Amino acid sequence: MSQSLLMPGAPGSGRSPLARRRLLLAGAAVFACGASVAAPAVLPASASLPDELAQALKKGMPLLVMVSLDGCPFCKVARESYLVPLREQQGVVVVQLDMRSRQRVKDFKGAMLTHDELIRNWGIKVAPTVLFFGRGGAEIAERMVGGYIPDFYGAYLDERLRVAQVALRS
Repeated sequence: MSQSLLMPGAPGSGRSPLARRRLLLAGAAVFACGASVAAPAVLPASASLPDELAQALKKGMPLLVMVSLDGCPFCKVARESYLVPLREQQGVVVVQLDMRSRQRVKDFKGAMLTHDELIRNWGIKVAPTVLFFGRGGAEIAERMVGGYIPDFYGAYLDERLRVAQVALRS
């Protein structure tokens, strides 16, 4: 058997026990670093829009609903960089509906639909789309449709949220 086919650290490979130990420790360190990578930020899936809206209104805020599509890179950026931080840092109630999902949700009229059926009823064809809801399930700010330019997404989101908050106060 040729020397190149031998496993590193195996007898006859030229590696000392100390070299094998270092190699194992290095591998363990790489594994540990990979295992500590944070899980992607997620938004809760909507289950009852009237209940989620009531929770938002109790805080004096609109309900934000993100329409997402599994595997959509623009959705991932919108969710992880903007909507999850808005939820965690400012307490804004933000939920997610998923295109093509068979998960059930109660709409604002009390009907049980799948996420996909509700999204189709709202006429949404582009992910991500962010909607801003106020009393009675009325949309109170212009929808954010698409990924926009990443440098300006936060500014557009802040402006729509401001418009929605003003609409709630009036």
